[in-house]
Amino acid sequence: MSDRPPVPGPGERARTIAARGPATLLPPLPTLPPAGAQRQSDRVVPIWHHVHADGSVTVLLPDEQAAAATTVVELVDLAPVPLREPVRGLLWITGRLAPVNLAEARDLALDLVEERPDPRLLDLGHGVTMLRLAPLSMVIADADGTHPVSAEAFAAAAADPFCHREAGWLRHLELSHTDVIHTLRRHLPDWLRGGHVRPLGLDRYGLRLRVETIEGDHDVRLAFERPITTLEDLSAELRRLVGCPFVALQAGR
Repeated sequence: MSDRPPVPGPGERARTIAARGPATLLPPLPTLPPAGAQRQSDRVVPIWHHVHADGSVTVLLPDEQAAAATTVVELVDLAPVPLREPVRGLLWITGRLAPVNLAEARDLALDLVEERPDPRLLDLGHGVTMLRLAPLSMVIADADGTHPVSAEAFAAAAADPFCHREAGWLRHLELSHTDVIHTLRRHLPDWLRGGHVRPLGLDRYGLRLRVETIEGDHDVRLAFERPITTLEDLSAELRRLVGCPFVALQAGR
């Protein structure tokens, strides 16, 4: 039996990155390289992008770049606090990118506005073209490994319930609650307690810390007692991790 704390599955982690990560279009690749392996000139940053529940991707590009092609959409999960190594994960979606005719694009934009209002959608037909990528494969790479994600697994999963609030919470934790960060050191192995402890991530399974030392960086997951979905549960779990005595009293009732 593994002693590793539970983590979200690959589908959930992929949906979380897709929900908030910045996107870049890469040229066709025979294998998936490390981040930054392409020349900067090969990379195209879309004006706007959206990853749909079926794994397809809609992007807006300038008219002069709107050509059909097989490409890779790379989505990056960046830490919300400034770290020496800020990339927490990568999601690659490979597929065929093709322009959408203007009438259909405008209808799709109206649907997207209801889900994700954005003024850049108003630029359609005015120097901007909508393209849609039909996914052929999907791969996620992060601290929990590199895994292929099927379209079915991606569609069946949901993004972490805290994914859009995580960044603000962790920045607030680092800037305004250094006492809490210091208290969390008690959960670290002895050999890491002298390092610089930073808040790295938060999901329904636990809190992740990055410990920066002279020798390198080390990530530690502090597991919650159970997966959580509400702010009340999150507050209780964080109090438990810092050793709040009121949590123990309530648990004993």
